[in-house]
Amino acid sequence: MLVSLKIDSEYDGFLFLAESVRNPPILVSHRHREVELNLVVNGEITYVLDGRSYTFGRGSLLWFFPSQEHQIMHRTPDAQYYVGVFTPDMIQRACRSATYADLGKQDVGDVGILHSILTPARFDLMERMMAAIMEGSMDADLLNREAGFGVDSSFRYQHHDPDALNAGLRHLLLLAWRYQQDAEARADSLKLHGSVRQALALISENPDSESLSELAKQCSISEAYLSRMFRQQVGIPLSQYKNNIRLGRFWECYGDGHSINMTEAMLEAGFGSYAQFYKVFRAQYGRGPRQLLRSRSEV
Repeated sequence: MLVSLKIDSEYDGFLFLAESVRNPPILVSHRHREVELNLVVNGEITYVLDGRSYTFGRGSLLWFFPSQEHQIMHRTPDAQYYVGVFTPDMIQRACRSATYADLGKQDVGDVGILHSILTPARFDLMERMMAAIMEGSMDADLLNREAGFGVDSSFRYQHHDPDALNAGLRHLLLLAWRYQQDAEARADSLKLHGSVRQALALISENPDSESLSELAKQCSISEAYLSRMFRQQVGIPLSQYKNNIRLGRFWECYGDGHSINMTEAMLEAGFGSYAQFYKVFRAQYGRGPRQLLRSRSEV
């Protein structure tokens, strides 16, 4: 699915620190016109691309190109990772020599998720650079809720100093690409079992319509085998994955809370009761829904 990241013309991209405890788990397979860069600073994150799963830990620098449809599948509760995106126009202006020619391509060949593991010194420099670029940006809670897959259709990324942001993004892109070219590491990947891929596709179509027994039947395997394979390959139980999708739908329904209340959004997202919603919500964010929503309304 091709998505719009809603970047206004005065910006060459954006950068924010995604955190599991703030960022809604909107699990959608997607791609976009912009080149995307992630730097994992804590915990682990797992992506799926072309039927293979990749898990990255602290110090991993990873890239997604416009043709690569990718989906985040799982994040550890302590996961923190910078997400930077760079517009095609900026890349065309900034990348004029052969050194950076690949950054202007739709993809870079059959490499899966291009990535490298930074040395401690390079990781420290990249992290400090990203933190500096973020100075003057929007509130962290707001960015985690809205940047990329914003639940508010009117959201637009803003920075108090667009010129400084754009200069920082350009420097960040070129430096990260030089580090990538120095590296030989490629992510270890796991080819997803056919039944897991089929279950993911069925859940994506409608997470509420298929029980475990129905999914197993359609995948032509036993419930126990599907449950075991899913947890082993995706990293979380199938039930948790479906609940994460429901959480994402809750945020989409709830938006800024002006047009629908929490209970209505919870039910529309597919939760059967407030008790179920509360348990899933608190496990994801470490706080109950009313407490977290109250704190966000004060931003």
